[in-house]
Amino acid sequence: MAIVTLITDFGQRDHYVASMKGVILQIDPAATIVDITHQISAQQVTEAAFVLRCAWPAFAPGAIHVVVVDPLVGTDRRIIAARYDGRIVLAPDNGAVTLVHRDCRLEELYVVQNHQLFVQPVSATFHGRDVLAPVAAHLSRGLALGSVGPTIHQLELLDLPGPRFENDGVVGEVIYIDHFGNLVTNLTRRELARNMFGGSPQQVWLGQRCIGPIRQSYAEVAAGECLALMGSADLLEIAVNHGNAAEDLAAGVGSAVRVQ
Repeated sequence: MAIVTLITDFGQRDHYVASMKGVILQIDPAATIVDITHQISAQQVTEAAFVLRCAWPAFAPGAIHVVVVDPLVGTDRRIIAARYDGRIVLAPDNGAVTLVHRDCRLEELYVVQNHQLFVQPVSATFHGRDVLAPVAAHLSRGLALGSVGPTIHQLELLDLPGPRFENDGVVGEVIYIDHFGNLVTNLTRRELARNMFGGSPQQVWLGQRCIGPIRQSYAEVAAGECLALMGSADLLEIAVNHGNAAEDLAAGVGSAVRVQ
C-alpha cells in the first residue's frame, strides 16, 4: 500500500471525488488517500502545477500523486506516469508536472496505455475515475511503474513566466491566489538576494503601489494594512493583515510586482 494524493478541479458538490476514491479502495482497500485539494479553478492547469509543487516535499518517497485537471479529456492527449525523486505522479500530459519537472530529478517516464488496468468501459469524460484512479491503485499495491505503458522521452510543459532583472531591481508577477486572498508571486528568496544593492532595504511595488519592505510576519503591520513577506513556499507574497489582498488591492494572477 502507499499514500495516494488527489488534486482536482472537481469541487466538493458532486460525486466525482468520491467515485475516484471508491475505485481506488476497491482495488487497494489498504491505500491511504490524501486530498490535497479539489478546489483548483476549473481547467486551470497552471494552478494545479503550482499546488502540486508546493505539496511535493511534504510527502515521502513512495507517494503517488494523482492530478486530474484535464481540459482536453476525451481527446488524444496522453496520460503520463512519471517518477521524480522516488515519488510518482499520474496526470494528463498538459503541463501539470511542469514545476516538479523543473525542480526535481526525473527517474522514469511512461505513457499510460495498459487498458487492462482501466475501469471498463472508459468514459470519454471521466478519465479520473476510469484511468487515473485504477492505475494509481494498482501502483499502490506494488505494480511496477513500467507496467502502465511504454517509455516516452518528452512531455508537455507550460511556458510559465519568469522574473526579469532590470537595472533598478527585479520584476515578477502574481502566479497564484490562495484561500486568504494572498498574492503569491514567482519571485524566490534567491532571486531577491541577487537583487540586493549595497545592502539597502528592498521595497516591493504592486503595479504603481508601494507595498513597503519585506516583512517577517503579518503582525508587523496593523490590521487592514498591506505587506510583503516570504511565504511558506519560499516565494514573495503580498497580503493584507486580517484582509484579502486580491480583493482589497484589486489584483490577480498576472499583476506585475517589482522589488527594488
